[in-house]
Amino acid sequence: MKVLMILTSHDQLGDTGHKTGFWLEELAAPYYVFKDAGAEITLASPKGGQPPLDPKSSAPDSQTEATRRFEADDTASAQLASTEKLSEVQADRFDALFIPGGHGPMWDLAGDATSIKLIENFVAASKPLAAICHGPAALTEARRSDGAWLVQGRKVTGFTNGEEAAVGLEKVVPFLLEDRLQERGGVFRKKGDFEPHVEVDGQLVTGQNPASSEPAARALLELAGRGASRD
Repeated sequence: MKVLMILTSHDQLGDTGHKTGFWLEELAAPYYVFKDAGAEITLASPKGGQPPLDPKSSAPDSQTEATRRFEADDTASAQLASTEKLSEVQADRFDALFIPGGHGPMWDLAGDATSIKLIENFVAASKPLAAICHGPAALTEARRSDGAWLVQGRKVTGFTNGEEAAVGLEKVVPFLLEDRLQERGGVFRKKGDFEPHVEVDGQLVTGQNPASSEPAARALLELAGRGASRD
């Protein structure tokens, strides 16, 4: 099984002067769910090379077993330092797609034409895809083959308005993800702030926050396994 993971290349947190990027737990936990299941993982980003890490995600109070394992893993670190450029990636090489969050995707993946087309190719091929926390921002401009928004009429989740307010960034982000998903016709579902929560609708998996990283990855793995068993 081959899994593509798309990471942000954006490192500026609006006009705050602070850095952002991808959230380490949202890469590390799924990475090992896939790796431990024997999957072949490819990391990619719009600019290629080393994607920016949100510095808060590697702070002591954000560390988890998965993040510590990743940071101690020379192979994983080397892979992260040399992500493939999105423009050189083709959907037909992979069985599943996973998009970690961090605030970065709100600025680049949300409107990146290459990322959007890649997502649409996965959807057209009925391949499973997952996005967690702010990762679903990458889904908000994607459309189905009939022209409808990808998330229209589908159960979805993501970083909520309440969670954004809790971290004090509701006035910083370019849009509120919960609102945007609903504007696109998504049936937004959520649990309490920072509680793990995953929605699965057809081949689409979404997770609410960092705590949802591992269960979302396991849900994607299950969908991809079903697809492989039908081939």
